[in-house]
Amino acid sequence: MFRSHNCGELRISNAGTPATLCGWVQRVRDKGGMVWVDLRDRYGITQLVFEEGKLTAELLEKAKKLGREFVIQTTGQVAERYAKNDKLETGDIEIIVESLDILNASKVPPFLIEDETDGGDDLRMKYRYLDLRRNPIRKALQLRHKMMQKTRQYMDQQDFLEVETPVLIKSTPEGARDFVVPSRMNPGEFYALPQSPQTFKQLLMVSGFDKYFQIVKCFRDEDLRADRQPEFTQIDCEMSFVEQKDILNTFEGLVRFLFKEVKGIEITDIPQMDYANAMRLYGNDKPDIRFDMKFVELNEVAKGKGFSIFDEAELIVGIKAEGAATYTRKQLDALTDFVRKPQVGAKGLVYVKCNEDGSFKSSVDKFYSQEDLKTWATKMDAKPGDLLLIMSGDTNPTRSALSVLRLHMGDELGLKNPEEFKLLWVIDFPLLEWDEDTQRFHAMHHPFTSPQKADMALLDTDPGAVRANAYDMVINGVEVGGGSIRIHDRETQALMFKHLGFTKEEAQIQFGFLMEAFEYGAPPHGGIAFGFDRLCSLFGGSDSIRDYIAFPKNNSGRDVMIDSPSPISNEQLDELEIKLK
Repeated sequence: MFRSHNCGELRISNAGTPATLCGWVQRVRDKGGMVWVDLRDRYGITQLVFEEGKLTAELLEKAKKLGREFVIQTTGQVAERYAKNDKLETGDIEIIVESLDILNASKVPPFLIEDETDGGDDLRMKYRYLDLRRNPIRKALQLRHKMMQKTRQYMDQQDFLEVETPVLIKSTPEGARDFVVPSRMNPGEFYALPQSPQTFKQLLMVSGFDKYFQIVKCFRDEDLRADRQPEFTQIDCEMSFVEQKDILNTFEGLVRFLFKEVKGIEITDIPQMDYANAMRLYGNDKPDIRFDMKFVELNEVAKGKGFSIFDEAELIVGIKAEGAATYTRKQLDALTDFVRKPQVGAKGLVYVKCNEDGSFKSSVDKFYSQEDLKTWATKMDAKPGDLLLIMSGDTNPTRSALSVLRLHMGDELGLKNPEEFKLLWVIDFPLLEWDEDTQRFHAMHHPFTSPQKADMALLDTDPGAVRANAYDMVINGVEVGGGSIRIHDRETQALMFKHLGFTKEEAQIQFGFLMEAFEYGAPPHGGIAFGFDRLCSLFGGSDSIRDYIAFPKNNSGRDVMIDSPSPISNEQLDELEIKLK
């Protein structure tokens, strides 16, 4: 072994004993007759001391020539430090060096290998192997490791069997774009990389493996952002002979176990909210319930007063920002500018200040009397000192824009406590959603989701009103998992494909293997998949999943470290019988 100890384990109890350490030079402090070196590995930092008179002049000179990120091996005696460092776990001791070997020199790194680095995102991505030496990234990956181990522990305790499913599969038309892989042995034909193991885990249920899970890589060729990567990891799960409540109970247990074991937090109540109420009260299907600020609809009290913007609107709806009546005109104008941004999409914003003296000041005073505004305030349960923010227009875009404003106000008023975790199940999603571009219905979840039994008759008469037996878990406004009870008989699955616009022939070509499997005794089953990268970033208190992935892609889907994707040779193209334009 190159070392007897790591750089994070020596303590005052080791004083007077020899130790051999290996690691990277964090910094060197040269005071002439003495040189101090901070030596780092993934376990911590230990201070090395090279003191004139206690070692050879040659060894002292060797220490003076050390640079940042040199890889060294050193042997010496553990001694109590005179000036202790309470910021380090090894801060009570130091190594009085007796020998030093330089295992590998290093160029000056392109950015500081420190907690607070001077490297920008692009530079750190290019030299990701150096970025991984920094404590914040190391701790993120250690958290990921612990989350993975605890997930496996819980699932094993619940009798789930971990089964690997194929990575080279068949491309399907539903969902996001597939990454495709050409087949050399079958020219002109392609595999797809899985967006999820959905059909395979259902086939495992048909096979009698009644509790399956997998921590699995999935792939989607879609536009990226902070919480998306072209390849990502899921905790993928499926169970047989279950109803929705069984799935929810089992995976509430998983999430509670992870919070307790990883963060030391007890999660108690996990409420449920149906999709319709989530949209009505919060304007989206993943509401952040750490703060209230629910939507209040004002059509019945705001129309008919000559204000054409309200009179012509399908929906008038507002939120109450408690204690924000002190907002200045400049702050209110900034809010108006915010909602007019293209990514928010609102045309404007109406405000009402509930003054401390009981009067009201609004941006629509010439249309509404004090009594009118008092009626609004009463309906919104406002008190003196509150600020009402109101939008109007077509229902869906108005709710969407107000949802963005609500989250923005949550930030401005400091209502999103990062140390607080509020969990929520959103249930009863629509089974289908209409797509204006293709002029047909698409599955809101996926084509294998079971309709609610009570809504089956609506499939032929009003398919848009059919509710799915589907559910999402939301934590602090982030969707971390979603699933459904599946269709498990051929007739219902064929009916679903029909309503999604598949011909019988298309359904047979794409999914005939699954429908045939349903004819061999498929049990009732359902499942869920959690975004593992998202869970890790949420547990780590970060908005981005990148630091919880060892080698992530950038926003263009590129790995700038290895320069991928990249062209392939003409010989490879010829073998695959692919001709580029």
